[in-house]
Amino acid sequence: MAKSQVFRKPYRIKKKKSIFRSKFLWLTILILIIFGGIFYLLYLSPYFQIKEIKISGNEKVPTEKILSPVQKEIGQKLLFFSTKSIFLVNLSQIKKGILDNFPQIAEVEIKRRLPSSLGIDVSERQGIANFCQEEQCFLLDGEGVIFEEVPKENLSAPLIKKLGEAGPLPKLGGGVMEKELLSKILEINTELKNLEILAKEVLIVSDDRLNVETQEDWEIYFNPKKDLNWQLTKLKAVLEENYLPKEYIDLRFGDRAFVK
Repeated sequence: MAKSQVFRKPYRIKKKKSIFRSKFLWLTILILIIFGGIFYLLYLSPYFQIKEIKISGNEKVPTEKILSPVQKEIGQKLLFFSTKSIFLVNLSQIKKGILDNFPQIAEVEIKRRLPSSLGIDVSERQGIANFCQEEQCFLLDGEGVIFEEVPKENLSAPLIKKLGEAGPLPKLGGGVMEKELLSKILEINTELKNLEILAKEVLIVSDDRLNVETQEDWEIYFNPKKDLNWQLTKLKAVLEENYLPKEYIDLRFGDRAFVK
């Protein structure tokens, strides 16, 4: 009896597909080239490197001084490369550096101006009064912030002091009083000028008492927490009677003005 024969297909070795014929590989390479090109263009190419910094709005603070902290912030290290790309510059950090270094400056606005310049617009503080503590005096702006020391021979009205103020001297760029209180002091000073009374000094005794020393060396006592218009009305009534005090006029209480 003949044996049955089993036929098997001959084993064939499949040829490996070349990696260079892989669509995925070439797609990956293409994507890397595109992203690499964009990366170079935005962060390393000369086209977007900061070449010019324009500063405006400054009068007291020299442009060269403002540029100094700005120049330190625009240089960046990216991987192994140094860059001044306009897209990498930290605008908030530059703004903080300017405000920290120059208390005379109240506000800073910075804009990127493509392709390669920065625009910095500053607003400087305006002195509207003088604030003194111990032997030092400073310019005071409308926000109650001191920003520049003033020689005593250059002081102008109104001169503001605080009773019992001692300890460390205030830091330039820091607030020394509330804006609302300062606004009331300025209002008082203006109204006194209208009445031909010149204030020499305003002493903040407490939250509810201001002592205004006049050029004639008598004082007026105000309560800034109460109606200033009514207190000024009482003052006008006293002056209309030509009854000038030797020491003070106290306007803080009720409907009467107390004169001594």
